[in-house]
Amino acid sequence: MRKFSVLDLVLAAMVAALYTVMGYFGNVFGLTFGPVQVRFAEALTVLPVLFPAAAPGLAVGCLITNLLSPYGPVDVIFGTLATAIAAWITMKMPRWYLAALPPILVNALILPPIWAWAEVGAVNPAFWTACGFNALTFIPGEALACYVLGTVLLKALSQARVLRPAMRREAQAPTA
Repeated sequence: MRKFSVLDLVLAAMVAALYTVMGYFGNVFGLTFGPVQVRFAEALTVLPVLFPAAAPGLAVGCLITNLLSPYGPVDVIFGTLATAIAAWITMKMPRWYLAALPPILVNALILPPIWAWAEVGAVNPAFWTACGFNALTFIPGEALACYVLGTVLLKALSQARVLRPAMRREAQAPTA
């Protein structure tokens, strides 16, 4: 494992700041924590496939953004944990086009039950209804952010020659 360089630290800090700003911006329009969540900042969750140093920045940015969460400390803890796990798995993806899968799947498994628990407070039929509704409204928004916006972001960043030295070569998008 290579050392974490100053460049890596700067990249992580930039990703954290960008995630936070994008999360707060989406909150102005009710998209960051709404019933139908399309968190634009989630497009950044594909970055670890190219830039492994982005993973800690995603976790920090998510932590700061989740401080606004209407679901309280449970979302701050488990939402941040879900993003950290998804970022770590995304780092391990062998190809760029697989980068959006971990954020979608990990968040879909962890977040809807956490939100349902915060809404209902017990595991009962209302919990399962809320969990199903949360998953039904969350997964399409997460897929839109990760697969549509995230893929566009990966394609654009892989074209930037100035960033190539910091990229993982085996996961780069084709340049054609």
